[in-house]
This record gives sequence, C-alpha cells and structure tokens, in this order.
Amino acid sequence: MLAQQPNDPNVWSALGALLRQAGKPEAAIACQRRALQYNDRHVGAWTNLGNVLCDVERYDEAIAAQEHAVALSAGDPNMLSNLVVALRHGGRFERALDAIDTALRARPDSPSLLWDRALTLLQLGRYTEGLRHYDARLSLPTYQCRIAPGPMWDGGPLDGKTILLTTEQGFGDVLMVARYLPMVKARGGRVLMECHPELMRLLSRLEGVDGFMRAGTAYPAYDVHCPLMSLPHLLGTTSETVPPPVRLTIPDDARAKAARLVPGRDGTVKVGIIWSGRITFKDNARRAAALTRFLRFLEVPNVRLYSIQKGPPEAELATLGTSTLIAPLGPEFNDFADTAAVLERLDLVIMTDSSVAHLAGSLGRPVWNLLQYTPYWVYGTTGDTTPWYPSMRLFRQTIPGDWDGVFSAAEQALRQVVALKG
Repeated sequence: MLAQQPNDPNVWSALGALLRQAGKPEAAIACQRRALQYNDRHVGAWTNLGNVLCDVERYDEAIAAQEHAVALSAGDPNMLSNLVVALRHGGRFERALDAIDTALRARPDSPSLLWDRALTLLQLGRYTEGLRHYDARLSLPTYQCRIAPGPMWDGGPLDGKTILLTTEQGFGDVLMVARYLPMVKARGGRVLMECHPELMRLLSRLEGVDGFMRAGTAYPAYDVHCPLMSLPHLLGTTSETVPPPVRLTIPDDARAKAARLVPGRDGTVKVGIIWSGRITFKDNARRAAALTRFLRFLEVPNVRLYSIQKGPPEAELATLGTSTLIAPLGPEFNDFADTAAVLERLDLVIMTDSSVAHLAGSLGRPVWNLLQYTPYWVYGTTGDTTPWYPSMRLFRQTIPGDWDGVFSAAEQALRQVVALKG
C-alpha cells in the first residue's frame, strides 16, 4: 500500500500500529512521525504515537501526543482513555483523575474508565475510594479469569453458608490477600478456596479455610462466591488498617531440601536474587531488569548470590560465562513451598517485583524490592516502605526506565548491611 500511496498518513499510521504490536517500538515511532509529517492533524497518528512512546517510557512526549489527540478530537472518550494511560504510567495521578472524570461524564458506566480510576486512587493511597470501583475489572473484556456463577458475597454475615473464594490475577496477589481468609471465616460460614497447585502446600493449613479446590476444575457446591481480590474492599481496608500477613505452611521436606541447597552460617551474607517476573505479564518489560545488573552486588565482600529465579529468564544464567558466580536454585523448586523454605535460610532477597516479593514479605523475610517508575499500587508513589509488608524495603526509579540509580542505592545499602554484620 505504501508503494502505491507513499504519502498516505493512514497507511503510515496503520503500519506503525502493526510494528508496535510486533514489538518494534522504534520503527513504530518513526512510522507515526511520518504519518504526522503528511497530516499533522491526524488524530489516530497522534494517539498511536502516544501509545508507543508510553511503551518505551518517554512519558512527557507520550502525554503531549495524547493531549494533541484529545484536542483534535474535541475530547473523544477513546482519546481521553489513552491520555489517562499515559498520565498514570508517567506518575501524573491527579491529572489522570481529572481526565478520567471528564471521560466518565460521557461514559459513566465504562468498566475501563472505572478500573483506571480505581488504580489511580489506589496508587495515591486513597484505598476507600479506589477499592469501591475495583470490581470494574470483572467487566473488562481483557479479564482472563473465570467468574463463578451465582450470587457474589456482599461482605455481610454468612450465617453458616458456604462461600467459595475464587483465584485470580497472579500468584503474588493470592499470597497478598490470603491475610483476609481468617476475617472471612469470622463472618460465620464454611470457607472454600480455589487454589493453584503451585501454592497448595504453602496454603494448606491457612487459618480460616475449610477446604480447597484445584484451580480450573469443576466448582463444588457453594451458596455465595467472591473473587479473592474483592476481599480488601468488602472487608473495609484503608491504608491504616491493612491486616498483617497470615502464617504460611512450610513442610518439613521442603526445609530439608533447602538445607541441602543453602549452607548454614559460613561467614557469607547469602542474598537471593530475582530479575524478572512472569514474561507473559504485560508490564513485565518495565518491572524486570537484566541479570547482569545484579553482578555488582558480588563486588561487596563476603556476599554470595543465589538465583531463585524461575521460568524462561533462568536461561540468562548461562550467558554469564561461569556457573560459579551465582548458585542456581530455581531448577530445584517444585512449588512456592520449596521457595519459601530457601527464603528462610537466606539473609536477604534483592529482586525486581514479582510474586516472590509477596512471598518473602508474607514470611517476614528481609526483601529489597527494586521498583519501576510507576509500580504496582500496593507500593504507592513515595517512601521506602509499604503497609502490606513490614519486612520489605522499596528502592524506586526516579527517572522512567533508569535502573542505574536503583542498583547503586541498593549496592550502598548492601555494603552497610555487610559492614554491620562484620
């Protein structure tokens, strides 16, 4: 088409959109710029440009592009939605709220706008308001978990009824909200929990659970159901009333395996590392870092690194040129109980955000979470602590995409820890 219509902005913009989907952001940006060269009032090219600039964390430019699209479209709700995404990723949360409220006046029942509003408010620590709209996720076309049939629990007394708590989102989210199970049980019913096999041993003796069903299998008999991530709202969570993590079960055989993998006191500071979450998670590219960045921690005397990474990113260990720098423990883990047993024997975990951060925090183990510029809402926008995990220390990007400052700060903090131990 371009050979026949080399000056057509529609074709250039369409090619740019396809290149973005193919994971080629630089080429996509070039195509959108070319489209705007031929028509600088092309709404689609401006918003497509903003989307791909957001992908590569050029947020100031992304926001400006989306503002052009909004202005040229006379406030089209779709353009406002794209502006909201750029503002949220760029950390402009108050401006994002203003844009969301403007868009909601045109589409008051839009699940995507209500979901954006919930996430923005939660990021600001305004839990009461944010959690009120959190169930909007259940109506999103992109929501991937199945929703159980029948009445959904309203948070009231159960009076002997059976409630089924269905799993959703990531393993870390399940570990995070496990703390609410005793509160559900206190409502006076029989509590069943849907659970993935990777978490089953760890949660097998969870306080407040009467029985489990394996995730994805046929539903048992129940009276009401509730997705797990709806519990913070139904149980009245504020930033001041986040319940403490619940006790998890680490089996004896997992502890015996961990004892073989990680030695006892030997004069070293044992640091577990993780550099990537699940690669299928859409935001993983922003939250993950290169394994080689973690090698700087080996420059600190008496530090021994243990990889507790699972999944395809484990393959990066083979690129180091030697297997003696980092002990690879990931292949030894069959489930989260095995990981938990190793965490008990490590002095510290340093990692980019993923489910193991929630596991370490739930176990009360020291964990340093290296965060992207706009992290998961649980970590808020400022400070080095989170009310969800007292044992967690946060290290934040201050410039989008810039890991240098984060790793430098973590290395200095590690030197201080080692000096104190010495």
